[in-house]
Amino acid sequence: MDQNYLAAEKPAKLMMRYSVPCIISLLVGALYNIVDQIFIANAAYLGSYGNAANTVVFPLTVIALAVAVMIGDGACAYVSLSLGRNNPSDANRSVGNAISMTVTASLVLTAVYLLFQEPIIAMFGGTVNGETFRHSKEYFFWITLGIPFYMFGQAMNPVIRADGNPKFAMAATLSGAVVNIILDPIFIFVCRWGMMVAAVATVLGQIVTAVLSVGYLLRPKTITLSRKAFGICRRVAGRTLVLGICSFLSQISLVAAMAAINNMIHKYGALDAIFSQEQYAQIPMAVVGIVMKFFQIVISIVVGMAAGCIPIVGFNMGAGHRHRVRDLFTRLLICEALVGAAALLIVEFFPRQLIGIFGAGNESVYYTDFAVKAFRIYLCMMVFACVNKASFIFLQAMGKAAASTALSMVREILFGVGLALLLPRFYGLDGVLYSMPCSDILTATLSAVVIALTYRELSGKTES
Repeated sequence: MDQNYLAAEKPAKLMMRYSVPCIISLLVGALYNIVDQIFIANAAYLGSYGNAANTVVFPLTVIALAVAVMIGDGACAYVSLSLGRNNPSDANRSVGNAISMTVTASLVLTAVYLLFQEPIIAMFGGTVNGETFRHSKEYFFWITLGIPFYMFGQAMNPVIRADGNPKFAMAATLSGAVVNIILDPIFIFVCRWGMMVAAVATVLGQIVTAVLSVGYLLRPKTITLSRKAFGICRRVAGRTLVLGICSFLSQISLVAAMAAINNMIHKYGALDAIFSQEQYAQIPMAVVGIVMKFFQIVISIVVGMAAGCIPIVGFNMGAGHRHRVRDLFTRLLICEALVGAAALLIVEFFPRQLIGIFGAGNESVYYTDFAVKAFRIYLCMMVFACVNKASFIFLQAMGKAAASTALSMVREILFGVGLALLLPRFYGLDGVLYSMPCSDILTATLSAVVIALTYRELSGKTES
C-alpha cells in the first residue's frame, strides 16, 4: 500500500482501518491472562488461592510488556515519522534495531526472574498465606520461561502495523490466544494439572504468536531488512527508545502501582475483622486482581484506538498536515469517552454478574460482597481514565515524548502509587479502592490543560 494513503484518505476511515485490528490485538493479548484467571477461579481445587497467585504474577508479565512496547511502539512511531519524511533507510534500521533489542532484553529479563524468583514474588504480596505463595511460585516459573516469546510477539505487533499490515498483526495475536483458550480448560479441568498448565497453555500461545511474527518479518511489505539493519545504531536505537518511553513508563509505573496496592492489601487486610482470618486472607488480593483485569480489557480498547492512530499521526505530522491530526484527535477523544461511559455502566449496574464469571459460586459471601464494592468504587471514574490514556498516547504519536512521559509519570507514580500508600492510612482497606478514582480525577485536570494546548498548536497555520 502506498504510504501517501495516510495523507489522503479520510481520518475516520483511517482510524477504523488501523485502530480496529489494534484493538482486537490488544484485547486478545489481555485475554491471555484473563482467560487463565477465569478458568483458575472456576476450578474448585484452585479457586481464590489460584486467583490471588495470578494477581501476584501479573505485574511481572507487565514488566516484560513494558520493555516490549517501549521498543515496539517506539519503532512504530519512528518508522511512520521516517516514511512521512521520505527516509526509508532510517525506517528499515529502526525495525532491525528493535528486533535485536527485544531479543537481548527478553533473555536478560528471563535470567533475572529465574535467579530472584522468591524475593520478587514476596515483593508483590505473594506471602499473604502459604497456599497463595505455593501457587505463585509454580505459575511464576512457567510463565517466566515464555517471556522471550511473549516480548517478541508484543514488540513486533506495532512494527507490523507500521509496515502497513494491521490485519496480520491482529491475526498473529489472535492465533496465540485461540491456542491458550483451547488448552486452558483441557489442562485445568480434564487433566487437573494445576497452576503449571495454566501457565504452559499461555506460553504455547505466545510461541505461536512469536513464530507468526518471525514469518511475517521475513517478507515485510514496506520495510527492507538487511543484515546491516540488525546492528545497533546509537542514533536510531536512542530515538526509537525515546519515542517509546511513554509506553514503557505507562506500563512500568502500573507495576509500581500494583506493587503498592498489593502490599497495602496485604497490610490492611491483616487488620480487617474478616480478611485477617487465614481462610479469607487471599480474597482482597484475588478480587482486586479481577477488577484490574476488567480494567485491562477496557484499557486495551482505549489504547488500541489510540495506538492504531500512531502511524497516521506520525506520517501526517512528518508531512506537515496538522489539520488532519487535529481532526483525528477530536474523533479519538469522543470515542474514548464513549468507551469509558459504557464500561462505567457495566461496573455500576452488573458487578455481581462480572464477579460470577470469576468463580464467585465456589467462594464465600465475603468474596462477592467485597468484589461488588471494589468494582463500583475502584472503577467509578472510567471516563476520565480513558480520556487520560488516549491523551498520553496521542502526544507520543505526535513526537512529544517529554510531555507524554511527564503526564504518564504524574498519573501512575505521583498519584497512582502515592495515593495507594496514603489513603489506606485513613480509610483502611477501602482506601486502596479510593486511590484509583482520585488519581484519575486529578490527572484529568492536567490532561484538560494539555488537550487545550494541543488543539491550539494543531490549529496554527502549518501547511502551504
